[in-house]
Order: sequence, then structure tokens, then C-alpha cells
Amino acid sequence: MIHKYEEPVYLISIVAKVLDIHPQTLRQYERENLVAPSRSSGRIRLYSQKDIDRIKLILRLTRELGVNLAGVDIILRLKENVETMEQDMKELKEEVLKAKNYQAVSSDKALVTKKSIYEMIIFED
Repeated sequence: MIHKYEEPVYLISIVAKVLDIHPQTLRQYERENLVAPSRSSGRIRLYSQKDIDRIKLILRLTRELGVNLAGVDIILRLKENVETMEQDMKELKEEVLKAKNYQAVSSDKALVTKKSIYEMIIFED
């Protein structure tokens, strides 16, 4: 069965085992607001693949690069801001291209309103 990237399906014990970390570490990441797993109706933590990818990034920053959790928080916020700005820039570029294409129509090819029969007779070229 294939799940969507953001669909919460993994229990904390599974995530901890797959990532080789203690469940308490995952709870600490949640307390520090570094990750926010969904909750089932029974208040059981459920992680999505997106959550797991975020945890992998946290682990890389802490284990491989020696960043503390406060630094991880700042890095993750900056990363989200950059991604938002990149999306905004992409949308703005598309709007600019549309505007350029709109203005690229030459005046002799501009849209002309339909003339009535009277205008055609009176204002013949």
C-alpha cells in the first residue's frame, strides 16, 4: 500500500527503529517544536513521510554538523522562508512572462471591436 507524502501513518516506535533513535528523542523534537506529528483519536503520535524526512534533516544537522537544537530551529525556519520566497519568485516570474506576452501583441494585431453596419458605411477606409 502506497501512502501520500504528508499522510500520517507511522507510529513513533516504527520511526524510532527506522531512524535508529530513541522515542524520547522524537518526543524532545516535538517539545522543541522541530516536528509536529499528527495525533490519532486516541492521541497516538502518527508520523508522515514528510515528518520522517524532516527528522532525517534534524539528525544530519545535529549528528554530522554538530548543530544544537536551537540552531536546528533557526536553520529549519530559514529553510522554510527560502522555500516560500522561491515559490513566490516563481509565481512572480510567471506573471511577468504573462504580462510581457500580453504586451507583445503589436498594435496592428490588437483586438478590434465589431463595427456596426452604419459605422462601416460612414467611416469606410
